[in-house]
Parts: sequence; structure tokens; C-alpha cells
Amino acid sequence: MDSNPIRTLISRRRWLAAAVLSTALAACAPLPPAPAADPLPSWNDGANKQRIVAFVRAVTTEGSRDYVAPADRVAVFDNDGTLWVEYPMYTQFAFVLDRIRALAPQRPEWNDKEPFKSVLAGDMRGVAASGEKGMIELLLAAQSGIDTATFRAEVSRWLKEARDPRFKRPFDTLTYQPMLELLRYLQANGFKNYIVSGGSVEFMRAFTERVYGVPNERVLGTRQKAAFEVKAGGPQIVMLPQIDFVNDKDGKPINIEAVIGRRPIAAFGNSDGDFAMLQWTTTGPGARLGMLVHHDDAAREYAYDRNSSIGRLAEGLDKYQAMGWGLIGMKNDWKVVFPPLP
Repeated sequence: MDSNPIRTLISRRRWLAAAVLSTALAACAPLPPAPAADPLPSWNDGANKQRIVAFVRAVTTEGSRDYVAPADRVAVFDNDGTLWVEYPMYTQFAFVLDRIRALAPQRPEWNDKEPFKSVLAGDMRGVAASGEKGMIELLLAAQSGIDTATFRAEVSRWLKEARDPRFKRPFDTLTYQPMLELLRYLQANGFKNYIVSGGSVEFMRAFTERVYGVPNERVLGTRQKAAFEVKAGGPQIVMLPQIDFVNDKDGKPINIEAVIGRRPIAAFGNSDGDFAMLQWTTTGPGARLGMLVHHDDAAREYAYDRNSSIGRLAEGLDKYQAMGWGLIGMKNDWKVVFPPLP
């Protein structure tokens, strides 16, 4: 031990200063990064989840050979059966039937005219017997002669009041929680999500921004012809009883090219009506992602594919592997199907 008290005191002070400085530097040092939150918590860990995450990482990592500029990060989603329940009846058709019943007092001739007569009698077999022609006739009768703003308000009102007969929930709560997470995940990574569905564009625009976070200008659907009319309340766009464009099958990539003007790099569907959209998306250059939702969970939702008149999936099942697409099984890929009620 040093016998000089002055040197001992200086040495102790230097030691104390070094200890204080070391503690301060340790406090200022950056902490190790926390593990990233799971972007898809309702998905089971498996090949499909890993494929989605790997694709997003590849196209958003600058310097990667698969990097895609934000302007070209376009993802397209079918709606019925891909984002919300479509079985055993399309939600829009449930709305059409209720609206026919509501309008019937103003149209007494419907009491003796098919398929309206069957609707009013509650005879769904009779309605089904009218075929596609009858379905279109009902849709146009329910959705014509009304301006677009009033029609969307009517759809919004119906969504608040109507309940799915099996699940006893509002129809707009029967969305798929894993797909809602996927929409948010893509958006957070610079994607522009579009809905490209066979449903009427004006019907979907009543709820898509609220439910999916997809604004109206990114919703592509089947269109009715319309007219610009100036009435007492001012200018209006009035829906006419004629179909202008059917947004299904080959119509989907045609509409994507006409409206979006960019070839998507990711596409999600669930039926053969989405086949052309996935084909158009995934055969382009660079990294691509195509996925089909397979309804194989009768306990939590429904099980249907090849022989279904709703959301038929036959060609997609036969060819998805050759096309390089993923097949999302509700039963094994999703921890939950529907989000909890608020």
C-alpha cells in the first residue's frame, strides 16, 4: 500500500471518477433491439406465413435483387370469401333480398312475377330456380333509380341492423382476422391495397374504408350504368337498371389494367373467379406472390370448394402448385377466423 496519503487520495478519486464514467456510458449505450412484434399473430407458423413474410422482406429491402419501389407495390384482394364470409349466400345478395321486401309495397306487380314472388314468399328454392338471370334481375331492381350517396347510406344502415343467421353477428364483423392483419402488414410496408371483387362497386364502397382501411378509389367491382342528373337537391349520379361491366374472371385483370394501370405484385383470392387475376399478377417479372384461401373449416366457418355454386374452387385446386401459388387452409393456417366483437 502506498504510504503517501496524498497519492492514495488522488488514486481513489481517479478510481471513483472512472467508475462513475463507466456507469454513465453503460446507461447511454444502445440497448439490444427488442424482438420484432409478430405482424401476423393470428396465423399459425407454417409455410404460408413464412412465405408472406419472406416476400414482403424481399421486395422492401433496398439493395435486394427483388426490391420493388413503393409506387409498384400493388396488392389486389378479392372480397367475397377472401376477406369476409360469402357462404351459403353472398352478403350483397342477402341485402338485395331484404331490399326487395322493403320495396315491395311500392311494386304490387311483384306479387305475381318471378323471381320477386318467390322472394316475397320466402321460397329460396324458387329464387334459386330463376338462375343467374333472375339473380341479376333482383339485383338491378334493388339497386336502381337511386343516387349513389343515398344507396351507400342505405347499405350502411342495413349493415348495422342485419344479422347473419348462423353466427348472429353483423355481416361486416364476419371478416377474416388473419386477412385483416395481412392488409395492415402490407400497408405498413408501403403497399397499396386494392379490392377487386365481383360484388357491386357501390355496395362495397359503403364499408371498405371503415372495415378494411381501403379507400373508395381503390375498390374495383361490377358496375351498373349510371346517369348524371340535376334534381332539386342538386347534381346526382343515379344508378340505372343495366350492367356496365362484370368484374369477374377475365374481367378482373382487364379492370385492373384499366383502372390501376399497374400490374400487381401480390394477389389473393379464393375461387376460380380469381384465377385470371392471380395468373396476371404472378406471371409478371420479378418477385410475385399469389395465394388462394381454401375454405376447409366447417367447424369455425364452412367447408366447400369444387362442387359449390358459391365460391367454386376447382381449377385453382388443380393448378395452384404448377402456378407457384400458396393455398391457405383456414383449418391449419389460421389460429382464429373472425375478430372478436367490439
